[in-house]
Amino acid sequence: MLCISPAFAQPVAPPAHYANVQLADPAKEASARALMETLRCLVCQGQSIADSDADMAADMRALVRERIKRGEKPASIRDWLIARYGDYVTYDPPLSGLTWPLWLAPILLLGIGSWIARSSFRRRTR
Repeated sequence: MLCISPAFAQPVAPPAHYANVQLADPAKEASARALMETLRCLVCQGQSIADSDADMAADMRALVRERIKRGEKPASIRDWLIARYGDYVTYDPPLSGLTWPLWLAPILLLGIGSWIARSSFRRRTR
């Protein structure tokens, strides 16, 4: 009984209609696709929702396409997703009290790397 229990944990609901179906209007589909490329899959974390095979990414793709089809602007959809899932859902989080380490870390690491390289080159020239 314990061996077959993981099989029952799989979702049985089919994916949403627009998860893998493009919109009929090419301009709206292009707008939806551009927005999906900027949103991070919360399950995969390294892929956009446009590229991810996760069920949650499929649901998010369907949500984006449905809202674009209804005429909502991509910026308002993006703002709604950020309000719902947090800044992590986007690849470019805004600078705030919580995200400043994300923005400052690359600059600090580049400075430290430059300092190490400079001191290493100075030792070799002596």
